Amino acid sequence: MENNKSEEKPLLFTLRGFHLSEDYGFLLPNPLSELPALYGPWMEIANNLPHLIQSHQLRSQVYKMPQLSSQHLKGHRELRLAHLALSFITMGFVWQEGEEETVKLLPRNLAVPYWEISQMLGLPPILVHADFVLANWKKKNLNGPLEIENLDTIFSLPGGESLRGFILVTCLVEKAAAPGLKAVVQAGNAILQPDKEALHKALQEMAKAIKEMTDALKRMHDYVDPAIFYAVIRIFLSGWKDNPAMPGGLIYEGVSDEPMSYSGGSAAQSTVLHAFDELLTIHHSKESTAFLHRMRDYMPPHHRAFIEEIQSAPSLKQHILSSGNEKLRIAYNQCVSILADLRTYHIAIVTKFIVIAAANAKAKKGKPSHWAGNFQINPPSSLQERGTGGSGILSFLKSVRDTTRAGIIQG
Repeated sequence: MENNKSEEKPLLFTLRGFHLSEDYGFLLPNPLSELPALYGPWMEIANNLPHLIQSHQLRSQVYKMPQLSSQHLKGHRELRLAHLALSFITMGFVWQEGEEETVKLLPRNLAVPYWEISQMLGLPPILVHADFVLANWKKKNLNGPLEIENLDTIFSLPGGESLRGFILVTCLVEKAAAPGLKAVVQAGNAILQPDKEALHKALQEMAKAIKEMTDALKRMHDYVDPAIFYAVIRIFLSGWKDNPAMPGGLIYEGVSDEPMSYSGGSAAQSTVLHAFDELLTIHHSKESTAFLHRMRDYMPPHHRAFIEEIQSAPSLKQHILSSGNEKLRIAYNQCVSILADLRTYHIAIVTKFIVIAAANAKAKKGKPSHWAGNFQINPPSSLQERGTGGSGILSFLKSVRDTTRAGIIQG
């Protein structure tokens, strides 16, 4: 039977089938940074956000914006750039005055096209990881490498070099994951064949990629100032769901009379770790799983489909358990262990950039000239121990790390 070609099982899937590339992973390859001239009014504002926010002029500029139709946008990359631009404008508009004077309504000249573009892309009308990181990068020298010295963001918000560093380091973590996604596909296909050697090699490649992700994440210390991240940047990544500063959500004028609630940006919106968790059959707690699954609604549909494809495929863990193959068990455990290490490192970053930064900001509160660089520090109190996605951050991250570690197959 085994030699009969017609009986050979089909390959599970390819990266290309999900609009993913071997080089870029989930990053949008070579995002556009210009829209057609018709959309000049959007781009003019989006390209000048730090100044408009810091001089308290953004809201008045938005109210003056002409109402533009989204129907002249052509193709996926123009839509992604438009979503990125309107997401940045929306975050600046909502949080221009900090959490003291938020708005209850997004005006129709912004809300209607933003909603239409979101519907076309299958994304929510709020800044998501797929905008902020995946579509917000460009090379300074087009022929140069995808390295931080040769990269810049397309749009910015208050936070200067620290914001740029935060976005671009995260971008490089996503790039480091690309060989790991290729390995996920190879592992899935090797199980179907079945091909022990190919599976072993895929697991080794995956472990190597996860380690590279941790190494990329370490550069956060070099490029981001914790005081600026905590007190200046974070509020602009906050949403209007489970946020005491905006308990009623936000009305998108011309879309619905009822306010809508959406979560802010979160690393949990990155598809990478969801893909690894599914392949390795890592089971998180009920509460963590509910939050992680809710974050999938904030991913581009083809990224979400990639996770679902892995989920519906034969179980890697079962395959290794039933094969009794020691070499595969060791390679699998190495992936799980290195994934737990990445999560431990993420906890250390969050502790430094949020928990310790919160304590420092609290200690300095009330002192007259509390500035970090050019930014007056006025940290958002509603975010003190929470992630911008709305999770109780350290307990969530520790729980997810511990359930990862529990995935080890005992010998």
